[in-house]
Amino acid sequence: MLHVFQAEANLMLLIELALLVVKLFAFINSLMYSAAAYDAANKLTKPAWTIILGLGLVVQVVFGGPLGLINLAFTVAAFVYLADVRPALSSLTRRR
Repeated sequence: MLHVFQAEANLMLLIELALLVVKLFAFINSLMYSAAAYDAANKLTKPAWTIILGLGLVVQVVFGGPLGLINLAFTVAAFVYLADVRPALSSLTRRR
Protein backbone atom coordinates (compact mmCIF):
# COMPACT_ATOMS: atom_id res chain seq x y z
CA MET A 1 0.00 0.00 0.00
CA LEU A 2 2.93 2.32 0.68
CA HIS A 3 4.00 2.14 -2.98
CA VAL A 4 0.67 3.57 -4.11
CA PHE A 5 1.08 6.64 -1.92
CA GLN A 6 4.69 7.09 -3.01
CA ALA A 7 3.65 6.88 -6.66
CA GLU A 8 0.93 9.48 -6.05
CA ALA A 9 3.39 11.79 -4.31
CA ASN A 10 5.87 11.43 -7.15
CA LEU A 11 3.17 12.17 -9.73
CA MET A 12 2.04 15.28 -7.86
CA LEU A 13 5.64 16.49 -7.60
CA LEU A 14 6.10 15.96 -11.33
CA ILE A 15 2.91 17.90 -12.11
CA GLU A 16 3.91 20.72 -9.77
CA LEU A 17 7.36 21.01 -11.37
CA ALA A 18 5.89 20.97 -14.88
CA LEU A 19 3.45 23.76 -14.01
CA LEU A 20 6.27 25.74 -12.40
CA VAL A 21 8.29 25.48 -15.62
CA VAL A 22 5.29 26.59 -17.69
CA LYS A 23 4.69 29.62 -15.45
CA LEU A 24 8.38 30.53 -15.39
CA PHE A 25 8.60 30.33 -19.19
CA ALA A 26 5.45 32.44 -19.63
CA PHE A 27 6.71 35.07 -17.17
CA ILE A 28 10.15 35.35 -18.77
CA ASN A 29 8.61 35.41 -22.24
CA SER A 30 6.24 38.23 -21.24
CA LEU A 31 9.25 40.37 -20.33
CA MET A 32 10.83 39.95 -23.76
CA TYR A 33 8.30 41.99 -25.73
CA SER A 34 7.89 45.76 -25.68
CA ALA A 35 4.84 47.49 -24.27
CA ALA A 36 4.08 48.79 -27.76
CA ALA A 37 3.84 45.21 -29.06
CA TYR A 38 1.12 44.43 -26.51
CA ASP A 39 -0.81 47.52 -27.61
CA ALA A 40 -0.38 46.69 -31.29
CA ALA A 41 -1.66 43.16 -30.71
CA ASN A 42 -4.75 44.51 -28.90
CA LYS A 43 -3.94 42.53 -25.77
CA LEU A 44 -3.78 43.40 -22.10
CA THR A 45 -0.89 45.72 -21.31
CA LYS A 46 2.62 44.47 -20.62
CA PRO A 47 2.55 45.49 -16.92
CA ALA A 48 -0.77 43.66 -16.46
CA TRP A 49 0.53 40.42 -18.00
CA THR A 50 3.84 40.54 -16.15
CA ILE A 51 2.07 41.16 -12.83
CA ILE A 52 -0.43 38.33 -13.43
CA LEU A 53 2.26 35.87 -14.50
CA GLY A 54 4.68 37.00 -11.79
CA LEU A 55 2.06 36.61 -9.08
CA GLY A 56 1.25 33.16 -10.43
CA LEU A 57 4.88 32.21 -10.17
CA VAL A 58 5.14 33.53 -6.61
CA VAL A 59 1.95 31.75 -5.54
CA GLN A 60 3.26 28.47 -6.99
CA VAL A 61 6.59 28.80 -5.18
CA VAL A 62 5.26 30.05 -1.84
CA PHE A 63 2.08 28.03 -1.47
CA GLY A 64 2.87 25.10 -3.77
CA GLY A 65 0.35 22.43 -4.61
CA PRO A 66 -0.83 22.40 -8.22
CA LEU A 67 -4.50 21.90 -7.37
CA GLY A 68 -5.29 24.93 -5.22
CA LEU A 69 -8.01 27.21 -6.60
CA ILE A 70 -5.81 30.33 -6.77
CA ASN A 71 -2.95 28.36 -8.24
CA LEU A 72 -5.32 26.88 -10.80
CA ALA A 73 -6.46 30.36 -11.86
CA PHE A 74 -2.87 31.48 -12.38
CA THR A 75 -2.11 28.29 -14.31
CA VAL A 76 -5.03 29.04 -16.64
CA ALA A 77 -3.69 32.60 -17.06
CA ALA A 78 -0.26 31.23 -18.02
CA PHE A 79 -1.80 28.89 -20.59
CA VAL A 80 -3.95 31.74 -21.99
CA TYR A 81 -0.82 33.85 -22.36
CA LEU A 82 1.02 31.03 -24.13
CA ALA A 83 -1.89 30.09 -26.40
CA ASP A 84 -3.24 33.55 -27.28
CA VAL A 85 -0.98 36.45 -26.38
CA ARG A 86 2.44 35.00 -27.21
CA PRO A 87 1.52 34.01 -30.80
CA ALA A 88 0.00 37.44 -31.40
CA LEU A 89 3.12 39.17 -30.08
CA SER A 90 5.51 36.97 -32.01
CA SER A 91 3.61 37.53 -35.29
CA LEU A 92 4.14 41.27 -34.88
CA THR A 93 7.87 41.05 -34.25
CA ARG A 94 8.80 38.39 -36.82
CA ARG A 95 11.60 39.29 -39.19
CA ARG A 96 10.93 38.67 -42.88
